[in-house]
Amino acid sequence: MSLSRRDFLRNLASATIACSLPGLVSCSRRQLPNILFLFADDQRFNTIHALDNKEIQTPTLDRLVSQGTNFTNAYIMGGNSGAVCMPSRAMLLTGRTLAHLQQDGHTIPVEHTMMPELFRQHGYVTFGTGKWHNGRSAYARCFTTGDEIMFGGMSDHWNVPCYHFDSTGKYAARTPVVTRPFFSNKITWKGYDHITDGKHSSELFADAAIRFLNDYQGRHPFFMYVAFTAPHDPRTMPQQYLDMYDPNKISIPPNFLPVHPFDNGELMIRDERLAPHPRTEAIIRRHIADYYAMITHLDAQIDRILKTLQASGKGDNTIIVFSADNGLAVGQHGLMGKQNLYEHSVHVPLIFAGPGVPAGETRDAFCYLPDIFPTLCDFASLPIPKTVDGKSFAKAIADPTYQIRDAVVFGYKHFQRGIRDGDWKLIKYNVHGTQRTQLFHLAKDPWETRNLANDPAQQQRIHQLEAKLQTLLNESGDPVNFSVPDWGIPPV
Repeated sequence: MSLSRRDFLRNLASATIACSLPGLVSCSRRQLPNILFLFADDQRFNTIHALDNKEIQTPTLDRLVSQGTNFTNAYIMGGNSGAVCMPSRAMLLTGRTLAHLQQDGHTIPVEHTMMPELFRQHGYVTFGTGKWHNGRSAYARCFTTGDEIMFGGMSDHWNVPCYHFDSTGKYAARTPVVTRPFFSNKITWKGYDHITDGKHSSELFADAAIRFLNDYQGRHPFFMYVAFTAPHDPRTMPQQYLDMYDPNKISIPPNFLPVHPFDNGELMIRDERLAPHPRTEAIIRRHIADYYAMITHLDAQIDRILKTLQASGKGDNTIIVFSADNGLAVGQHGLMGKQNLYEHSVHVPLIFAGPGVPAGETRDAFCYLPDIFPTLCDFASLPIPKTVDGKSFAKAIADPTYQIRDAVVFGYKHFQRGIRDGDWKLIKYNVHGTQRTQLFHLAKDPWETRNLANDPAQQQRIHQLEAKLQTLLNESGDPVNFSVPDWGIPPV
């Protein structure tokens, strides 16, 4: 039987008082939980040792997996910009679908309530550090404090252009805009009030979070948003982490290809120029080794934050969330970036831990990043804003059989659309008038190597998936209409 939201919240409150199950911790009914949100940049779903990747070392995330609940089918909805992280973060922060964003998420209208903003409105002290890709005014209305704030998309990890917190929200640039070609691994930036020379970005943002935890003595609960720029390129990290990975011992993924088999519409975007064409196994092994090394270094910085949280005495009443803004190909399907709808790019890690969250469990319910906002509202007993499209998966945390939705849909710009329904994945393309279809059976082909779209036995399935995809796109506000032959052609 499905519980009402009121009944669920009542049960959750009781559970967080009793907390007799392993992995649960006690907290008072009157004490609202703190929130610690840890957000990685470009970290795909299968980059945690405890989740069946034996080549990567992630001891901190492994512990978080054992202490919390891991969602195995967490997804982003895609992107309407080559900088997928921008709309992805906007969807996370607003709980809105991709089609319901404005300006690709670069700015967020005041009428779209944001997650930290809501917690701030309800008495939380809100702290933000790291990458903020959704407008300076939006940051100002979300946070009561913060530090080492990076407005924009990319940076050299060792010389990060940041702002200290400015309560006025003006964040006036003190340096001129610098523009250079954006089709290389070189970095440009547009404004900052300081640079900490020689400090790696993951350490810089972790330091800011640690200072907040050490200094905070307030009686109000806090909401911390720690947005890392790792493991996004340029993939540089302290040498000791790079030395942990020998490229010659890195496995080549089963879906490695020298080139993508057809034009998907984004074969020459910046991300795809980070390795030469055709890709070689040696080059991809080197890229994967660097990718893993950055994640291991990030893992060590998360460990520092979590240890400080426990030492502060606030850990037992803190909900910890770990996720990422999107995945990354790094050689899979002949691609390097995330401007596509394959699993390596839209499938992300999602771990919840803390009071009321079962320890060492997994959930297979389909969920999106925009669902996190209403879920945290349920944990804090806060009202879910009417502008939020996402669905709370708090019931799924309490009940492993609970399903939020039976399918998830994806989109990239105007020319790629996809759906995962159960174990089946359909991707449709219309690039310069050329249409293609891919059909994968993920239960038997998790690496998406066998396209079944031309199998006569699968034609009815394809029609059913196309119809369901169209219905769900309509519900999400997506204007694509597959009945129109030029659905993939952008409007003039």
